[in-house]
Amino acid sequence: MVPSRADESEPSVRDAGKETAKETARLETFVDGVFAIAITLLVLDIRIPEPGEDLVVALARQWPSFVAYVISFLSIGVMWVSHHRLFQMISRITTTFLYLNVLFLLPVAFIPYPTALVAQHFQEPDARTAAVLLYGLVSVLIAVMFNVLWRYATRHRLLSMAPGEALGAVRGYALGPLAYAIATLVVFISPLLSMAGFAGLAVFWMLSGREGAASG
Repeated sequence: MVPSRADESEPSVRDAGKETAKETARLETFVDGVFAIAITLLVLDIRIPEPGEDLVVALARQWPSFVAYVISFLSIGVMWVSHHRLFQMISRITTTFLYLNVLFLLPVAFIPYPTALVAQHFQEPDARTAAVLLYGLVSVLIAVMFNVLWRYATRHRLLSMAPGEALGAVRGYALGPLAYAIATLVVFISPLLSMAGFAGLAVFWMLSGREGAASG
């Protein structure tokens, strides 16, 4: 029996699907690794008190380190969940999309540095504004890159669903850059209030994510 054209095409279609799944899996694994390293590096800035120090006093003096750690930990966690949700809608990838993901990871991997600056200089009036400002700018850049990934995926039909349907699932992407920009500008009023804003945004995205929204 001579195989039909449809029969001849089926293996190639299946192979293409497997290859696409393999590529997306490799990308997600790479991204997960960067996120894992970034979130682990956060704790390295928390200094262990020296023997002989008053432990309670030493720990109390490190409150900026603990606060910065919690905010950044939650923020990175939200970013990872958002990226994971995005990839649940991706059915194929392109080389450009791969490079855009690499650029997205650039500020993500950088987060431990501004976190350390905030932790070490927040109690210095002349330095904390600059430290929190850098922290905010990195957050804005990450939110912008989420939008870049999303727009590229929709415009080049990389999604497994209609753009209109997917837009409802990730409507928080569009709000991210504006929300983080506002929280960043608040630093010129109060660095403490600005950091509280970043913490509030992380909690907001976590709670809204339960209803289907996500953000960077």
